[in-house]
Amino acid sequence: MEHAPVSHRLPAAYGYAAVLALLFLAVLSGLCSGDIRMPLSDLFEMLRLGPGARPEDAILHDVVWRIRMPRLLSALISGAVLASGGVIFQAVLRNPLAEPYTLGVASGAAFGAACAISLGGLWLTAASFAGSMGTLFVVWALGERSGDSDRSRLILAGVIVGSILGAGLTLIKALAGERALAIVVWLMGSFADSNWFDCSPLFVGLSVLVIICSVYVQELDIMTSGADGRALGLDVRRTRVILLGGASLAVSFVVSRFGVIGFVGLVVPHLLRILFGPMHHRILPLSFLGGAALLASADAAAKSMNELPVGVLTVLAGGPIFCFILWRRK
Repeated sequence: MEHAPVSHRLPAAYGYAAVLALLFLAVLSGLCSGDIRMPLSDLFEMLRLGPGARPEDAILHDVVWRIRMPRLLSALISGAVLASGGVIFQAVLRNPLAEPYTLGVASGAAFGAACAISLGGLWLTAASFAGSMGTLFVVWALGERSGDSDRSRLILAGVIVGSILGAGLTLIKALAGERALAIVVWLMGSFADSNWFDCSPLFVGLSVLVIICSVYVQELDIMTSGADGRALGLDVRRTRVILLGGASLAVSFVVSRFGVIGFVGLVVPHLLRILFGPMHHRILPLSFLGGAALLASADAAAKSMNELPVGVLTVLAGGPIFCFILWRRK
């Protein structure tokens, strides 16, 4: 993986200042935007009262604590998971184009969700999660060779399995009839139906990522550098299984509930590596904050555009940004 020269990198303090400012604005925008316009004074009053209060203006209180707050938290946690998952995938696979969906998590989740929707929509989240985990198991089995997991074989297995599932998904949409539209809408990603129950599994996924990133930060540096991990006493296979498996598990919680939200896990880590260098003790916390801020901002924008699917916005915004990054680094 190529990185910017040391002389061109920015101090980490600039990054923290920028992402925290964007995060603050994203939180305000997420809580204020919606069908019911809310001045900042009313918002701060509802926040001060807390979720258990019963104020005179019960409508505003319910809008903040029952609708907008769980949606905002879902977007924040999902963005943090996708961005930090992207950091792990790009480091372990040593591929700047790797993202949290590289090993087929999105393809499996989409296939499982399409099957559930075509059968009436029962157990949609469970079917999506099962599809993502089943796909990950198949990809990992195909990527194994002589007791070890090869990076190129894993990526190739992910592409092949993803292509097969993509064809299956197309077939299901063709046979789904009037339910095909529901499948397409799910695939575009949205936080419109978020609730407090969604936050629990997201917190579990985020906790998994925080733990493995804290424990394996030095191992990520070694893998990114291209050094022989075995010569440095690193159990490469075990570390790769833990990192990629944990990241895929966390991402599957997001995809199985909210659909496929692209480019967050690709653009955020890639841009941060260019600006602040490859050291993961710096990139990981910036990715957590930056991914959360980016996806929360995108969801606030989606609400202001008559609930446009947030996955569409992230691709429309992230695609040109990534093309510009590649053009500048020719």
